[in-house]
Amino acid sequence: MKLYGGIDLHSNNCVIAIINEQGETLSCKRLNNDMYVILSFLTPYKDKLTGLVVESTFNWYWLVDALMDAEFKLHLGNPAAIQQYSGLKHADDHSDARWLAEMLRLDILPEGYIYPRELRAVRDLMRKRMDIVQQSTKNLLSVQSCYMRHLGYKLGSNKIKQMAAIRKGVDTEQVHADFSSMNTALSVISNLSLIRCAQQQINAIEGAILKQTSLSPEFINLTSIDGIGNTLALTIMLETGTIKRFDSPGNFSSYCRCVKGARYSNGKKKARLIRRMVIVI
Repeated sequence: MKLYGGIDLHSNNCVIAIINEQGETLSCKRLNNDMYVILSFLTPYKDKLTGLVVESTFNWYWLVDALMDAEFKLHLGNPAAIQQYSGLKHADDHSDARWLAEMLRLDILPEGYIYPRELRAVRDLMRKRMDIVQQSTKNLLSVQSCYMRHLGYKLGSNKIKQMAAIRKGVDTEQVHADFSSMNTALSVISNLSLIRCAQQQINAIEGAILKQTSLSPEFINLTSIDGIGNTLALTIMLETGTIKRFDSPGNFSSYCRCVKGARYSNGKKKARLIRRMVIVI
């Protein structure tokens, strides 16, 4: 008899459902996020389990890795593509867990990609770089806004970066010369200090990632393309993972949001689809 499992994962607990080939629920229980407790619950079903589905929540790493180490067959559910019947009168964590198992049984599960754990931390570090770049840009725009509001002109981004990057610290003399108000000057200096700190962290992250990936064939091939530098090559390579996970060039193009999405009915455009159509990461 084949069994199928679904795990609805939360921050401090999870609900695990086990169903049989007929879709009947054999067990459904809420457990603490304790690997010993989870394995104790699953072990009696292990030999008959065809697979376990874990929804791709923000904290799936530890659970999927531990269950794979315990030799369970794991599937990562794509939450952006999973839909239940909209007419359900009652839905809760138990029904969500059962539905994950049911989709696996019916072979209709929209699956996500289980990114290899040995490269996961490097990819996440590259994403941290992007987050820091966005914070730096926010501070740069704040400086530009301050100059526009108080002095009536827009300071160029290169000039702002120069003011934030002098060897001994932020160019406070220039800021105090520009603004008569001490409070306004302090506000700008704070932004410049954060930009300087962000750039230091960006440089450190880029250096660490390049040491680990610069010799990989994927990186070398990407940087050989005109217009693709180190940063863009790292982003493409680490977000893509193995290209073999995409069934066709069209799937990869859709994943990169290079395919326009729209829904038409009777020749009229009803909606514009902008979400990814395939695998989440």
